[in-house]
Amino acid sequence: MARRFFLVLLMVLLLGSPAWAAPKADHVIIISFDGGKPTVMQESKMPVLQSVLKKAAYTWTAQTIVPSLTLPSHTSMLTGVKPDKHQVLWNDWEPQRGLVKVPTIFALAKEKKLSTALFAGKPKFNHFNIPNTIDSFALPAYDAKDVAKVAAECIISKKPNLCFIHFADSDGAGHGYGWGSDEQKKAFADEDEALKTVLDAVSTAGISESTVLILTADHGGHDRTHGTTMPEDMNIPWIAVGEGVKRNFEITAPVSTCDTAATALWLLDVPVPQSFDGKPITSAFSASATKHK
Repeated sequence: MARRFFLVLLMVLLLGSPAWAAPKADHVIIISFDGGKPTVMQESKMPVLQSVLKKAAYTWTAQTIVPSLTLPSHTSMLTGVKPDKHQVLWNDWEPQRGLVKVPTIFALAKEKKLSTALFAGKPKFNHFNIPNTIDSFALPAYDAKDVAKVAAECIISKKPNLCFIHFADSDGAGHGYGWGSDEQKKAFADEDEALKTVLDAVSTAGISESTVLILTADHGGHDRTHGTTMPEDMNIPWIAVGEGVKRNFEITAPVSTCDTAATALWLLDVPVPQSFDGKPITSAFSASATKHK
């Protein structure tokens, strides 16, 4: 028995981990719907998102961090740690504060020689533009369709391994007219069209079979604001679709915005740091999935 166990162990060491150890992808695209309150998104005209959900693993009750604000939340989303570690507690582009101090997923991906990209609709994302970590960085406009167009051009021409895309419209409409207002629902509909632009680019680039998309948000909202610990502000969507993802599968395990960073690295075979507060959401993926070759 001992000899047989030794032989099996030797084969694993020589041949590497078995194919069922973890699903992998060559490309991961994270899309954040700013202010994406789940109940409002579900009430909005978003046919592209609804089509995605039919072949996705998802939860509408993922949780953001405290404070539930755009820059702190996105910093947790893209570093895998809570604010007590990343210390980004402000919520605007403040050049005097410098760049994000803890390692981002872009920096960790670059250490493994992977290509990276970030496209966003707000100047505050300049805090992520750390030298030698993001190959393609642009803040085109406070307009999801413009952001999606620029991101699509990069996806087609450069096929980045790790790409983050931010849609701002829904947050602006929430602050201007209220969460759940007709104006905000129209903003989500516009972002749905932007999502289609990104999905079409993935198809045109020929990387559909090797890509995982994670669709999520930084926070929800109530009235014309957010930032509290109220469920209306804290609940966010978390949707994964693509290579190795379970289809039409509702995730029941707890999901936090920090888990987005961990899942992206895990999919790309980049070691997840022990310092991370997030963890890969492995339940969203098929045990039989293997990395695309």
